[in-house]
Parts: sequence; structure tokens; C-alpha cells
Amino acid sequence: MMSKQGILKVKIAIWLMAFMPLFRLIWLGVNDDLGANPVEFVERSTGTWTLVILLVTLSMTPIRLLTGVIWQVQLRRLLGLFMFFYACLHITTYVWLDYSFVWKDIVKDIIKHPYVIVGFSAFVLTIPLAATSNNAMMRRLKSNWKILHKAVYLIAILGVLHFWWLVKKDVTEPLYYAFALAVLLGIRLYYKQKSKPRVAKTQNSTILDAQIN
Repeated sequence: MMSKQGILKVKIAIWLMAFMPLFRLIWLGVNDDLGANPVEFVERSTGTWTLVILLVTLSMTPIRLLTGVIWQVQLRRLLGLFMFFYACLHITTYVWLDYSFVWKDIVKDIIKHPYVIVGFSAFVLTIPLAATSNNAMMRRLKSNWKILHKAVYLIAILGVLHFWWLVKKDVTEPLYYAFALAVLLGIRLYYKQKSKPRVAKTQNSTILDAQIN
């Protein structure tokens, strides 16, 4: 078990590393080095980091299941909020830099391109998760909090699908993300199914004991 001081150091490191992609974009922008299509470059970069951080967040529980180590689970909230941060940058780049807040054109683009619908849907689903990622909301929602935050799995699936449909021809990179997500979800599903017989056995033993007594 890692100490509180150790976890604090890890969180500080996450803060520093999580802002590096943003600082990189700022640096490239200042030096006019964002390529031939700067807006597309920023969109791709923020979208990619949204998906990367999301998958890292989802890996915390599988690590616990595979290794028994639990301290990293405390990082999920911080990682999830950074995922939301980059998702906001991604959507802001789209509506501001790409379409200059011309909502008529944005609606047309959303209707025209399925990958935009999927991506926008994923973003909308992240909003309630980010808004309830605090102790006060956890206490207020109680058991409903866990139910609400299970939406992260759907968000991840929609995020990968959004990327897959976006690239159209060369799906090599989205395939890597899809594989990573499948592995993470597969580990969760395996351990969930593995624990069911134990639960059923415990319940049956309890019923049998009650009948004997």
C-alpha cells in the first residue's frame, strides 16, 4: 500500500504530464509549426489525448484485478477529469476554430457525418460524470453514483468508434485503441464472471444453514 505522500507525488506527476500535450500545442502554435492544417492538427491532438487518458483511467481497475495492487484506483478521479478537460478542448476546437460558433453549419455537419454524432454523444455523456466527480455528489447520489459512472464504458466505446469512422481508410491507429479497450473490458468481464459462482455458492450455503437452523 502506497503512503499518502507517495500518492500525492504520483498525482503531482500526473498533473505535470497531463498538461504536456497542451503546452506542446501552445509551443507549436507560437512557432507556427502546427502543419498545413492547424485546426485539424489541434482537433486530432486533443481528441487523441482524450482517448488515451480515458483508456489509462479504465486500466486502473484491471490492474487491481490482475495484481491485487489497489492504490492506483485513487487516481481514477483525477485522470477522469483530465480526460474531460481534453474532451472540452477537443469540442471547443471544433465549434470555435473549425466552425466559428456558426451553429447552423455545426448542426448540418453533425447530421451529415455519423462520426460527429458519435463523438458529440460521447462528450455529452462525460458532462454528468465530470459534474458528479466529487465527494459531495457521491454522498448525495449514494448507490446511484456507481450506476451513473458506468456510462464511462459506453463513452469509451463511442470514443473508439468516433475515431474509427473519422479516419475512414487507414484504421490501424483506431484498431490499437479498440484492442486496448477490448482487453480492458475483457479483464473486467472475466473477473466479474469468475466471482459469480462464489457469490452463488455463498448464497446457497446461507440458505442451507438457515434451513438447518
